[in-house]
Amino acid sequence: MTLPIERIAQIERRHAQVANDMGNPALPAEQFVALSKDYAELTPLVTAAAAWRALLAEAEQLRAIPASDEMHEMAQEELASIMERLPAAERALALQLLPRDAADERSAVLEIRAGTGGDEAALFAGDLARMYERYAANHGWRWEIISANVSDLGGFKEIVASVAGAGVFARLKFESGVHRVQRVPATEAGGRIHTSAATVAVLPEAEDVDVAIDERDLRIDVYRASGSGGQHVNTTDSAVRITHIPSGVVVAVQDERSQHKNKAKAMKLLRTKLFDAERERLASTRSADRKAMVGSGDRSERIRTYNFPQGRVTDHRINLTLHRLPEIMEGALDDVVGALIAEDEAARLASL
Repeated sequence: MTLPIERIAQIERRHAQVANDMGNPALPAEQFVALSKDYAELTPLVTAAAAWRALLAEAEQLRAIPASDEMHEMAQEELASIMERLPAAERALALQLLPRDAADERSAVLEIRAGTGGDEAALFAGDLARMYERYAANHGWRWEIISANVSDLGGFKEIVASVAGAGVFARLKFESGVHRVQRVPATEAGGRIHTSAATVAVLPEAEDVDVAIDERDLRIDVYRASGSGGQHVNTTDSAVRITHIPSGVVVAVQDERSQHKNKAKAMKLLRTKLFDAERERLASTRSADRKAMVGSGDRSERIRTYNFPQGRVTDHRINLTLHRLPEIMEGALDDVVGALIAEDEAARLASL
């Protein structure tokens, strides 16, 4: 692997300069905060560079030990060990050089919709929702349903949830796409295997400062909620639908008993959708690069199959098959997510 030495050196010099500037007692508070952020962002690369340089220096010292020296044989063994460790150090440094998705550290909004397959698709959408909820719990993330449309036989025609925590979007962003299930539906008396599907969309959660929304651009409608929820839900105008007139984006929330809470959730969802639309617009200029990566974001692409009779899960983007379907449906997604992240990193390293 050929590393951009001068670029690394420039970043190291920038890191040292920032550290020096932060030591100025007359530095205004807002500048100190900005410099602290820069310092934190640069430190992982500088740390990786230091580890890589230390291995190179140690290897050079070991090579300099002459064959006549009684320590030569031991030095050669240590040199061999360093040369084995060097590629991993180079890769760790190269990964720090890759462009960062500014949204990676954000929380995420997860949308799951039943696709082809009728009631069975809705049941599968419910299974996916539970899988992601358990995955979130495994990582200590907070799961909160924003809106849900429950199907007659259970499951969801549609469910939207907020997954809050550090780095959520980075771990979940490759889940967007069509998820296919092959199994005998609970509604099938003949025992025949059916194929149905659900779509998943993962959006980075927007913050108030990301999207400026003019109240005059909104049409807000309140109406009586439908479905389960008790007498109060069905007899008061607590549901909220917000239309963003310039973009045509519409969001609706009716899960809370309070109109105020439903409006707050709807605004959060609207802000996230507008933020995602702007990200997609900017990404379209890099469409060729995106298609070469695992996380192209194409939500019409079939990405994964869950085959219950054979107990296997196959991710079609990286040709990964795991015969651990029960554990995966219980939220043990780390092996799948980790493989997707590694494949994406490898593709980006190849283009570095």
